[in-house]
Amino acid sequence: MPVDAAPAIAPAVVAPTAATPAANMARLARGWDSDLAYSFRRSPVAVVSAIVLIICLGAALFAPWVAPHNPFDLATLNLLDALTPPHGLPGAKPEYLLGTDDQGRDVLSAIMFGARVSLLVGLAAVVLAMLLGVSLGLIAGYGGGKIDGFIMRVADVQLSFPAILIALLVDGVARAVLPRDAHGSIAVFVLVLAIGVSNWPQYARTVRGSTMVEKSKEYIQAARVIGIRPLGIMWRHLLPNVLGPVLVLATINIATAILTEATLSFLGVGVPPTEPSLGTLIRIGNDFLFSGEWWITIFPGAALVIMVLAINLLGDWLRDALNPKLR
Repeated sequence: MPVDAAPAIAPAVVAPTAATPAANMARLARGWDSDLAYSFRRSPVAVVSAIVLIICLGAALFAPWVAPHNPFDLATLNLLDALTPPHGLPGAKPEYLLGTDDQGRDVLSAIMFGARVSLLVGLAAVVLAMLLGVSLGLIAGYGGGKIDGFIMRVADVQLSFPAILIALLVDGVARAVLPRDAHGSIAVFVLVLAIGVSNWPQYARTVRGSTMVEKSKEYIQAARVIGIRPLGIMWRHLLPNVLGPVLVLATINIATAILTEATLSFLGVGVPPTEPSLGTLIRIGNDFLFSGEWWITIFPGAALVIMVLAINLLGDWLRDALNPKLR
């Protein structure tokens, strides 16, 4: 009997390994045939916006390798190339497709490197705002009572001020507290903190409303009955069911965060000129706009508009795709 039992065990061990690729292909096929993927394929605006956004992300992420020049390497700059017009205008040079600024930096390369800073600040600020807003919204919606009232009153007070004003206040306090020598090295972190703190109430209000609806349902009551602690209920049961509106809000708020960063940089309280974002490039070019060197500010501004527009259009599509009433 022991001799006969051995061959029967071997196929049971090998079979799951052989079936794994097929299972992975089946999951990919289900994802491709899902309602969300089908809605994406049927929306030309979403497809074009995704392509444009992928190009922008690729140019920003791989800027050190795909940019024609390194605009922030002082050893490669030549002041004799300063204010060179873009291709197609008299005096243009073939190596500078979009012209140069007053320091001889290639505008196209500066846009690629500047987009990295803008995207980094925008994404990090949205992640920070989500962490703060979702956590406080879950606590307020599930806990209720005085803690709910306190968190929501703080959110209401902050919402009564413009987000840019809150960001300026946080940035000013951080610069006043921190040493002057450290301002340049931590400018990006200060921007992320300022923008993230100014945007958390939107997430908190959205999550609180969804949590108050979900916590009265039977599966939450069942979790309470079997003895799951409130933190476990919020993390394992409530959070997955309130993330839909949060993801839509985060997609749209990425564009808002990028615009807020550009506004702060344009006002001179953003990243230093040695590592500029798109907002800094626009501010630098604004000084030469009326003297005829329009390309220094127009091209970074156009890049900012295209990137933000692509993100907004994708956010609009995602909002409609996740809305069951519009299916």
